[in-house]
Amino acid sequence: MTEEESEKNYRSTLPGPLGIVDTWISKAESMILAMGVILMAVNTVANVLSRFLLGESLHFSEEVNRILIVMITFAGLGYAARHGRHIRMSAFYDALPTGGRRWLMIFICLFTSVVMFVLCYYSIGYISTLYGRGRVLPSLSIPVWIIYLWVPVGFTITGIQYLLTAIKNLTSRDVYLSTHVVDGYKDTETEV
Repeated sequence: MTEEESEKNYRSTLPGPLGIVDTWISKAESMILAMGVILMAVNTVANVLSRFLLGESLHFSEEVNRILIVMITFAGLGYAARHGRHIRMSAFYDALPTGGRRWLMIFICLFTSVVMFVLCYYSIGYISTLYGRGRVLPSLSIPVWIIYLWVPVGFTITGIQYLLTAIKNLTSRDVYLSTHVVDGYKDTETEV
């Protein structure tokens, strides 16, 4: 099974209701990301066609793309954490034996989880400030604070994913990058 098929057919390895919720969130994230990218492409192409054919851009196009970029970015955080796709610099980590890697991964996941929850807290404060100012998007007349609701949601889901990964590493003999991705490198050499 390829990575793409694995991600498409994701089923959580978490027990009971946690697994059901995790699987549902994964499917929702995948749908949000796919629809967001498609909508952004359609919006951009429509804006280019409008500019070319009518000589005028769609007045709302930039605002729609701004909304979609925020949505894709923060929905993508949880997706990347769930599928072990986050960036890592692992020279020191790779030099450690399995036990050392597992404990370092637990520390990294717990620390990252705390950072995500702190960022969630500050993002809620930022949204409150925007709400108090009453700003709206000029073309769409949508309050600006609504656009940024994805930020604390993304930080919360990502924080939970890292916390679950730390728990998975505490209860397992293997080293996990996420709750279902075991640490390791694929053999990229093919036989000739």
